[in-house]
Amino acid sequence: MIGRKTMGRVSPLLLVLLSLGFFFATYTFVTMVIQNGKFGSSEWITNGLENGLLIDPIIEMPEHLKRPKRVKVPFHVALTATDAPYSRWQCRIMYYWYKKKKDLPGSDMGGFTRILHSGSPDDLMQEIPTFVVDPLPSGLDKGYIVLNRPWAFVQWLIKASIEEEYVLMAEPDHIFLKPLPNLAHREYPAAFPFFYIKPTQNEKLIRKFYSEENGPVASIDPIGNSPVIIKKDLLAKIAPTWMNVSLKMKDDPETDKTFGWVLEMYAYAVASALHGVQHVLHKDFMLQPPWDLETKDKLILHYTYGCDYNMKGKLTYGTIGEWRFDKRSYLHGPPPRNLPLPPPGVPESVVTLVKMVNEATANIPNWDKTDLLGS
Repeated sequence: MIGRKTMGRVSPLLLVLLSLGFFFATYTFVTMVIQNGKFGSSEWITNGLENGLLIDPIIEMPEHLKRPKRVKVPFHVALTATDAPYSRWQCRIMYYWYKKKKDLPGSDMGGFTRILHSGSPDDLMQEIPTFVVDPLPSGLDKGYIVLNRPWAFVQWLIKASIEEEYVLMAEPDHIFLKPLPNLAHREYPAAFPFFYIKPTQNEKLIRKFYSEENGPVASIDPIGNSPVIIKKDLLAKIAPTWMNVSLKMKDDPETDKTFGWVLEMYAYAVASALHGVQHVLHKDFMLQPPWDLETKDKLILHYTYGCDYNMKGKLTYGTIGEWRFDKRSYLHGPPPRNLPLPPPGVPESVVTLVKMVNEATANIPNWDKTDLLGS
């Protein structure tokens, strides 16, 4: 009885307060809709929640509480390469797409360098910004030319003047699908996780180069050196270790046989862990056709695998298809312009790859010209 009387006396006051609250909330809501013009969008909802829907917009929000505008943090694009025709035509396509994406909204792409580890200039020096470094001493790579990559980065980081604080380690067979943002965050580089880099499953071998006192093998990231966005000073610390671990792995018959063509990737992962560097893994950083079927939300297309299909659009991997695109078909010279598109039913990722190759080759001057050093 007492409670009911109390409610009766308080109810008018509650109604007034609720009405005022509803008025201000509605006023704020409508004002934000008008100002943003993005009613219903996820961006508008997120910004509204973060900025506080019940703050009267007439009162200026303190600067320190405002959401900071996106700050551009540029990174330098660096790829190691040889002067072989096979490497050269891939570099030309890669550089074409770098130029197309570099200045688009959302890009943090800065300067570009092809780190040429053949020891002498070639005829692409005027087309692509290039820094020439020395290869490893003869015979040291034991026919595994990828071992020159860490040594090339060691030299470049010491000798070159690099304006940007961050570096993207890329490869010639990368195509930029979108303008790349800087995915790294201070001491945490950004990397792509490779399903075939499995440190814990190879603990016996890894322990030869990463002792138990260094920590668990599980702390080694399942990555290679590319694509990786990393602070320049961190890479300068890792690179010499990466080079030494690569050479030691190559010199160990069991490790060499087991790791094969991904040996240098394991070496980078181990070297990073030895320096206590952990990478933030981004699965959308890259895709690899024909296994990845769509380019949606991906940043880099890596065409390392052959794409073989029959004319019904069925994958015939391991068998040369009626239709195929395989970079290894062009070891001695560039692919021709206007490659035929794949048949119906082939995944979008493969169609996009061929279209982007065709666009680049159609617009790169003297594409069909015989290489001066690769003839």
